[in-house]
Amino acid sequence: MAELNGAPVSFEALQNLALTNYGHFTSMRVEDQKVRGLSLHLDRLVRDARTVFDADLDPDRIQAYIRHAVGERTGSFVTRVTVFDPDLDLGHPAAAGRPQILVTARAAAALPAPALTVKTFPFSRDTPQVKHLALFSQLKLRRAAQLAGFDDAAFTEHDGRISEGGTWNMAFITEEDTVVWPEADVLPGVTMHLLRQAYDRTAHAPVTLDDLPAMRAAFSTNTSVGVRAITTVDDTPFDTRHPVLDTLRKLYAAVPGEQL
Repeated sequence: MAELNGAPVSFEALQNLALTNYGHFTSMRVEDQKVRGLSLHLDRLVRDARTVFDADLDPDRIQAYIRHAVGERTGSFVTRVTVFDPDLDLGHPAAAGRPQILVTARAAAALPAPALTVKTFPFSRDTPQVKHLALFSQLKLRRAAQLAGFDDAAFTEHDGRISEGGTWNMAFITEEDTVVWPEADVLPGVTMHLLRQAYDRTAHAPVTLDDLPAMRAAFSTNTSVGVRAITTVDDTPFDTRHPVLDTLRKLYAAVPGEQL
């Protein structure tokens, strides 16, 4: 399923997207026609369109395109909304200002997702507040992590603070059962936002690699996996059965979905 502005997308439009790769997106796990944090996803698309294209998007129009593309499909799946300009000229990106709405879907992984091993790399994402399409650097480091025997990559800032993964936020659980979200320039994830609202014992503070041995558990979050335990960060092990992880999963599952 792939629709552009409510109609089947053309090869030419997809070719332009593939060759220029300029735009932004959001992904949502749909469960029986409902999405946790749907309004937050729509807000993200509107906000990022102003940054990327200096354009205003109508959230109701975006939702209508999603609803049309999804149709009567039931069960769990992930839908992605990509905002790009099919007429963008690589030589004249300043002319890009008519963003269009591409809606696609893929199968959703079973929950909970298996625990993750993570290798850290010094890296700062370009324009981290925007969920943009430029994933080359993140995928390059994910590949490097996997070649080194890990599942994925996480990033540290120039001053040693841990920030996020390539396509997910991360957090740590202290001995006092406080969930610490790293203080750094990271993508403001929707799942992270919902969990911070749902769990009272939350802190936002710098976390460095030297702080990791004092942490009891670690996890990643995004819309596709919810709460995913992290087994190790580099050579630091974590408890993947920590009771707070189960609490967070239950709290997230209890967040009411918004109707498409």
